[in-house]
Amino acid sequence: MITLNQLRLSRGSDILFSQADAAIHGGQRIGLVGNNGCGKSSLFALLRGEIEADSGELIMPPDWRIASVRQETPSLPQSALDYVLDGHQPYRQAQHALKQAEQEANGLAIAAAHEQLAAIHGYALPAQAGELLSGLGFLPAQQQLAVAEFSGGWRMRLNLAQALIAPADLLLLDEPTNHLDLDAIIWLQDFLKSHPATQIIIAHDREFLDSLCQHIWHISGKQLESYRGNYSQFERIRHERRLQADAQYAKQAAQRAHLQSFVDRFRAKASKAKQAQSRLKALEKLDAAPPPAQEQGFQLEFATPEHIPAQLLKLEKPALGYGETNILKAFSLAIEREDRIGLLGRNGAGKSTLMKALAGLEVIQSGERKIHQYCQIGYFTQHSLDRLEATQSPLWHMQQILPAQSEQEHRNFLGNYGFGGDRAYDAIAPFSGGEKARLALALIIAMRPNLLLLDEPTNHLDLAMRDSLNLALQAYEGAMVIISHDRNMLRSTCNRFFLIDQAQVSPFDGDLDDYRRHLQQSLQAQLEATKPDKGGPAPLSRQSQKRNEAEIRRLLRPFKQILEKAEAKVTALETQKQTIENRLADADIYLEENKDKLKQILAEQTNLQQALAQAEAAWLEAAENLQAEEMKYTPEP
Repeated sequence: MITLNQLRLSRGSDILFSQADAAIHGGQRIGLVGNNGCGKSSLFALLRGEIEADSGELIMPPDWRIASVRQETPSLPQSALDYVLDGHQPYRQAQHALKQAEQEANGLAIAAAHEQLAAIHGYALPAQAGELLSGLGFLPAQQQLAVAEFSGGWRMRLNLAQALIAPADLLLLDEPTNHLDLDAIIWLQDFLKSHPATQIIIAHDREFLDSLCQHIWHISGKQLESYRGNYSQFERIRHERRLQADAQYAKQAAQRAHLQSFVDRFRAKASKAKQAQSRLKALEKLDAAPPPAQEQGFQLEFATPEHIPAQLLKLEKPALGYGETNILKAFSLAIEREDRIGLLGRNGAGKSTLMKALAGLEVIQSGERKIHQYCQIGYFTQHSLDRLEATQSPLWHMQQILPAQSEQEHRNFLGNYGFGGDRAYDAIAPFSGGEKARLALALIIAMRPNLLLLDEPTNHLDLAMRDSLNLALQAYEGAMVIISHDRNMLRSTCNRFFLIDQAQVSPFDGDLDDYRRHLQQSLQAQLEATKPDKGGPAPLSRQSQKRNEAEIRRLLRPFKQILEKAEAKVTALETQKQTIENRLADADIYLEENKDKLKQILAEQTNLQQALAQAEAAWLEAAENLQAEEMKYTPEP
């Protein structure tokens, strides 16, 4: 258990939060949210012991192991797989001990090292590391590549895998979904649900927080407040509190105005002097409620396009790729005015390549791209931020795309997106990633496009800006094609999905829940493909056998946990049932004076029988699911 008692934390002279009281019980998953710069990362540093609190108490079990994601990855020659295994220090220590013992030909030490490896399930760890890397988007061949060969985003995935494999009682994850595509996020979400460690997660992904977190810690106004429930429940509670605060403030403001009006009217009249003084004293004693907190944020809004043709763009049997390499083979895709298309597919499948082809930036090796003369494309990609001129101002960028408009018109527009006053003239070099993304979106909005092509538009955006963009896209009247790992945005804005898989582009008949099942089936198919043929391979070594057995136990663990919970619930209900039956066995309960009590007990018995029937059904289903999974890994006779 972790406890914060009247905790105060500062950064330099700035107070991040004070008088913070909160608690985390073992195994809980906490979502840590708040505006950028509010102190989330500083709280992580405090938990890791890197900084100290100004005052108050942070109580943590002294023997807890803490794992977190490294923010930098050196350019190393070792393989990605070995780098991930470095995150499991006991495994590396046991390996080192075994190597040393073998060099010394010390039989007892060799046996002890093997015992240590078995105790930490070390024989299964390379397979587990491989599964982590696979889930995070690394192909089998990539797992053997040197760390130095990967880009910064992929190295961050390696750091995440290293943190996930580490034995930990407390797992600190700071924006773990950054640098991940939708497939990897879905895999990570499922993985964390089965991870036994207590988890504190900083994220800007609403659905990710909703799925994982049972509590929310919110830092705002130099206060840390704890909320029970997921992110959506937190928002609902916070909204209700804000309405109550607004009402209280308005009520007291009206009272104060009424009293002040009386004082102002009758202060000078002798006949009313006592009443005026009385009102003044009442005014002094009236505790003013604080004014409602003002939410910072900017409202994105797409103007209605001048023209929206029935069909804006069409790709007819194009082949896309580089040189002799085909990334996407011949297919057809037409974008109509009502289309709001989401592109699905694994990382590297070709989603961004298709988006570039739609935007006219990708060379089509064969086939044809047809675009309507009135099609106006607004194309957003992460490279949009790189194409911004760092030495120039937001105003300069507006003048480049809309030179006919006046400077005042540009300034008025920019002011709506947080670039008002002198900010319109500032060079954008020191702007944050979120500010640059907001500017890039504002420039697209200014062009009034009738076709939006959005490739990961929510990167660098906080939750408030994501919500604003989401609402703007819902109200947008043009067509849209979007690639995003933000499932909330995909669910609320898209009416069609296309799946990109094995160089093919095809309509996906389903929603995101169906896509999740599709991914699970694909993973299961991969596992099946790795099973030995019936003809019988060479017998496994004892070490390999142990590794396989450990891996099977790990795969079955979630099903066993569900079964154990179901059994515990059935046992608890059966205990309650026995208690009621004991009460009904008492002859006194049937006396006239106990008539009402008897009715109550009988009602409880009926409700309990229904609950027990449901619990037994859930137990039976869990047992059948476990049996089905066990059969998958049972060799045929």
